[in-house]
Amino acid sequence: MIVILTKDVKGTGKAGEVVKVNDGYARNMLIPKGLAKEATQGNIRSLEKQKAIADQKWQEQKEKAQEQAKSLEKIVLKIKGKGGDSGKLFGSITSMDIAEALKEQEGIDIDKKKIEMDGPIKQAGDSTVTLKLFQDVSAKLKVNVTIED
Repeated sequence: MIVILTKDVKGTGKAGEVVKVNDGYARNMLIPKGLAKEATQGNIRSLEKQKAIADQKWQEQKEKAQEQAKSLEKIVLKIKGKGGDSGKLFGSITSMDIAEALKEQEGIDIDKKKIEMDGPIKQAGDSTVTLKLFQDVSAKLKVNVTIED
């Protein structure tokens, strides 16, 4: 019997896949538990429409992320930290500090986990960090760290 999986089934397939399984397995396990539905022409057309809608939504989100990346690359984020005369900071600037400064200065809310850094910034001056906005979409953000007076 050919069925469309509505949820991930270990050893059988992922949600949305059309798979061939034994008749007994489909009738006694998958369909009664709501894990699959029979692959009729109507159900297959419905699945294709859902996939098309999901693809369109994914594409729109990617385009939005690309636009956001372009606007973020124009920004120079200014952060002040306590430090000595040599330009070395007493503490360090972390991804959480960058996320907070970005929200405070530009009104852009980005999760700190999406900020990729080689390590915390421990020196005053200009640095560049990478923001992972979406799958295959990232932006370089310039960060200017100065010493507080």
